Amino acid sequence: MKNRLKVERAILNITQEELAQKIGVSRQTINSIETNRFVPSTVLALKLSKLFGKSVNDFFELEVEEK
Repeated sequence: MKNRLKVERAILNITQEELAQKIGVSRQTINSIETNRFVPSTVLALKLSKLFGKSVNDFFELEVEEK
């Protein structure tokens, strides 16, 4: 799964730590999502969606082999 979390976070000019605090996870969780080592739960994806005011599909996309 590919994601645009790092790009979207940069657009808002917030750190991993700030984002983590806003959605109630650790900075390491944000880092793991951004580096594709962790696939977030539905709840976490929805929290990101709400915070950024964008669809979950704006953040996450299946790779060709996953479709």
